[in-house]
Formats: sequence, C-alpha cells, structure tokens
Amino acid sequence: MGMEGLSERWSVDQVWGLAPDASSRTAGSKLAAAGPWAESGAAGEAVWGLCRGSGSRPYQTVVDLQGPAYKCSCPSRKFPCKHALGLLLRWAQGDVPETPAEAPAPEWAAEWLASRREKAERKAAAEPAAERTPDPAAAAEARRRAEQRRQRIAAGAAELEQRLADLLRDGLATAPRGAVWEETAARMVDAQAPGLAARVRELGTLPASGPGWPARLLAECSLLHLLDQGFLRLDELPEPLAATVRARVGLTVDAAGLLRGGTLRDDWLVLAQEDADDGKLVTRRIWLWGAGTERMALLLAYGAAGRAPEQSLPTGLVLDAELAYYPGAYPLRAALGTVHAGPRTPAARGGREERAVPPGAGIAAVAAAYGAALAADPWLEGIPAVLTDLVPVPEEGDEGWQLAERTGDRALPLHPAAGRGPGVWQLLAVSGGGPVTVFGEFGHAGFRPLTTWSAGTAVPLTGAVAAVADAGAPIAAAKGGGAWR
Repeated sequence: MGMEGLSERWSVDQVWGLAPDASSRTAGSKLAAAGPWAESGAAGEAVWGLCRGSGSRPYQTVVDLQGPAYKCSCPSRKFPCKHALGLLLRWAQGDVPETPAEAPAPEWAAEWLASRREKAERKAAAEPAAERTPDPAAAAEARRRAEQRRQRIAAGAAELEQRLADLLRDGLATAPRGAVWEETAARMVDAQAPGLAARVRELGTLPASGPGWPARLLAECSLLHLLDQGFLRLDELPEPLAATVRARVGLTVDAAGLLRGGTLRDDWLVLAQEDADDGKLVTRRIWLWGAGTERMALLLAYGAAGRAPEQSLPTGLVLDAELAYYPGAYPLRAALGTVHAGPRTPAARGGREERAVPPGAGIAAVAAAYGAALAADPWLEGIPAVLTDLVPVPEEGDEGWQLAERTGDRALPLHPAAGRGPGVWQLLAVSGGGPVTVFGEFGHAGFRPLTTWSAGTAVPLTGAVAAVADAGAPIAAAKGGGAWR
C-alpha cells in the first residue's frame, strides 16, 4: 500500500463529528498526543497505528477512510472508539507520516483492509443474482402475511380511534397519564403498528409538559386521528400519500428491494450527522445534499442501546454514491447504495468546482417550503434547510437565542433545547457577531442548528446535537417554543 491515491486529510472538526458521544470526544482528545502511539502511518485510503494502553500489548488501530470504517483490538463497543478518534485527530493535524511505497502497511492492518475490499467485490458480484425473479410461492406467502399485518394494524387504528373519542368526550382535563397510554401503546405494538405506539406514548407525556399542555395534547390527538383515518382509508389515497401513511404507522420498505428498483447517483455533500438515544435504540441521522440534483437526503442507521451505529460519514466531505429514496408524498429518507468514491474533501471535478457550502435561502423562503411540505406530509416535525446571512442574537427576556436577518425584518427562534445548549456558543464563536450560513432542521418548535461554515469549512455543532438528544422530553413538549416574527 503506497502513496498513490493518498486521501486528502480531513479537518479536526470533521473528525469530531464522527465521535459517538461527548465522553468519546474527551477520551479521543487525550490520545491525540504523540506519547501513546508507535508505528503510525497513512497511505491510500487508510490510517493505522499502535496505541499503548494499560495492557502489555498495544492496541492495533486501523481506519478505512473510504467507509469510513474502524478496526481496533480494544474491547470498546463504540464506533469509532477513542483510539480510532485519537489516531484520526493526529492524522488530521498532520502528525501521522505518509508511508512510502517501499514501507507498506503492517500485516494486521493490510489483512483487514484487504478483507473489506474482497467483501465489497463479492457483494457487487452478487447483486445481479439478487435481481432474478422471486419464487412465485414465496411471493404469494409474502403477500398473504402483508395483508394479515394490514388487517391487524387496521384493527389497532380502529381501537385507537375509540380511545381518542372517549378522551375528547370526557374532556382534556380528565386526560389519563402515562400508565393508561402505555397500555394503549402496548396494544398498538401487538397490532404491529410501532409508529402508532410511539405517538401514543408521546400523548402520555403531554399532561406533565408544562403550561399550554392542553393545546399540545389536542394538536397531537388531531394528528393521530388523521393518521388513523388515513390508514383506515388507505385505498382511497393517492399512492405517494398512501406510502407516507404506511411509513408513519410503521410499515417498512425493504432497502435491498428499493435499491434494485433504481438509484440516483450524485456527488453527495455530508451536511450533518446526529445521534439520539432513547435508552433502547441509538438512531443516527445523516443529512446529505446532492450537488447535481440539489436534493436533500436523510440516511438512518441504528445501534443497540448505548452503542453507536457503525455507519458514519464525516460532515463536510463528499461521496460519489447511489441513493434510492423511500416512497412518500415528501420523500427525504433514502437508502445508501453503491459508493463509487469517497468520502473526500470538495475539489474541482469535471471542469467545475464542487460546492463546500450548499446554496441557502432566507427565513421567508424556507418557511414557505415548510408549509408546502406540511401540505404533503402533515406529520412532519421539520424539514432540512440551509439558512444564509443570519446573525445569532439573544431573544427578548433572555429566554434563548434566535437567528435574525441583518435587515431586522424577520427572526427565527432556535429550538428550545438547542437554544440553551453549548452548540449555540459554537455558533456564536464562528459568527463573531457577523452573518453566518447554517444548516439544520426547520420546524414549528424553531430551528435546530446542526452545522455552520467558517471560511468554507464545515463546523459540526456537536453541542447543539447533544443538547437536543439529552433534553429528555419528547419533541411535542417543546412545541410551545418561540414564535417566528
């Protein structure tokens, strides 16, 4: 493994964006010093090194930058572990030497890298075989099971409609608390409708969510009623909306079949990566923007409780890849297919300069886009948006922060959790009192900033992400947050 095709170094901020949690960032920063490391090197799409730990043998750490993917002999269950983070930080700072052709990677690193390449080649070779016509008997059985599940969900939706009718007849003041709704949620799980179960559990938290809870409860009941009715009348809906309803109640689409149905290839800029841990599952959301299509896409990855998902993409890098969008009235979620190259830093390709910062818009334009999105999918909590030329300023009464246009015509409050978290200080530091471009999620509770840019370099607002993930309250409990003006 020589210097040919040596990957461009990432920035320190991009490495920080890969950390699964705050403790990993702290531990990784301690391993960014030269002391614990030996036999470090970088070549092609890989970085490796030996890190001295508490045991008699050093930990063998290697990173495949093309994934990125990580391998370490330490017992950590996190991806990347603190050793991989420390190694990447040293590489980003230029402290890992580039390895010449006559000094290849050590055997333990080369074997793992070669096995990854072989698996990728086998997968590519097997894809045509997967496209063969399925067995008719198996297809008929799959249709039978799908119809059975649809009937169970319909029965669950009908039961839920009765519960909502009872609640509204008796009055919101008599709304039951958590235990009753937990029982109802369990019945929705039995009906194989996890999407309905999640919304029912949220209803149980609202009576204790602070002033204004009756309005929030009524709004959530209305959305749940709309979803119930949508599923019970699924055959009457146009197919894009029907697909949205199916997804909202918890009916999944097979990613492999989705990818076989056609993909969209583009140079995808990684806009943000954030994790949320509900105690049972870690959900990773990765936002992408297509340079050619100018479309947003959301990748979802999952890990067991307390364990970060393996899929991770550094913010600010670009990958040449194929995506397939899940069906829906407002398609955002996508499945990642073949990755042809990357992730890499934006550069000149094909006679054009790649964008390191996607085009953005003002508050009015993004608000109008959100309104149109809600018309297509009423259950959206927010949409991805790039806002430009905005200045972070404190809200009146010192209740939080907002992003204001320099003209003073409009201001947008930050999401209540994000506006109180350390991420806002990162945003203020980058801004320095001047206008910034920010990517995040724009919704009725305010704007959740996820990434900003400094001199064209992406800066993940990790503090803002952590503030939202650790808030401990459901999204609906924050719906009484600031209003736009």
